[in-house]
Formats: sequence, structure tokens, C-alpha cells
Amino acid sequence: MLATAKKTDLIERFRTHDTDTGSPEVQIAILSERIGELTEHFKTHKKDHASRRGLLQLVSKRRRLLDYLKSHDADRYRDVITKLGIRK
Repeated sequence: MLATAKKTDLIERFRTHDTDTGSPEVQIAILSERIGELTEHFKTHKKDHASRRGLLQLVSKRRRLLDYLKSHDADRYRDVITKLGIRK
């Protein structure tokens, strides 16, 4: 799980308006941070297959959100992937 301060910082950086906490950009940023933390976890815990399944679920959810954003607003999609450094 993400620390509250880190999650608040992500929401501040990626929100679209003052009270935004659930836009696709915010959700993608939070998922990306959790994916990064789990990836680091697996460098030392190679046999933790239960958490690996959770990682795959997070990656799939992020992929679906990115696909949604790409189909509805390509400019916002490009902005998110450049801020997060997900794609080329």
C-alpha cells in the first residue's frame, strides 16, 4: 500500500481540478506507483507468487485505464504517459 503522503502528492500532481481524486490520470498515477513498489519487492522476494498475481492485476487495470483515456482524449493520454515515463 502507498503511504498517505505519497498518495496525496500523486493526486496533487495529476488532478484535473481542485476536488479531483478519481480521474483516470490520478488512478493511472497511483497504480503506476504501486506497480513500481511491487517490482522492487520482487527483486528480493522472487518466490512471492501470490503478490505477483496482484501485480499482474494492477498492470491489467492500468492498461484498461490507459486504453480508455486514449480512446476518449488522446491529448490527456499523451500527457500522462510522458509525465509517468511509461512509453516511448
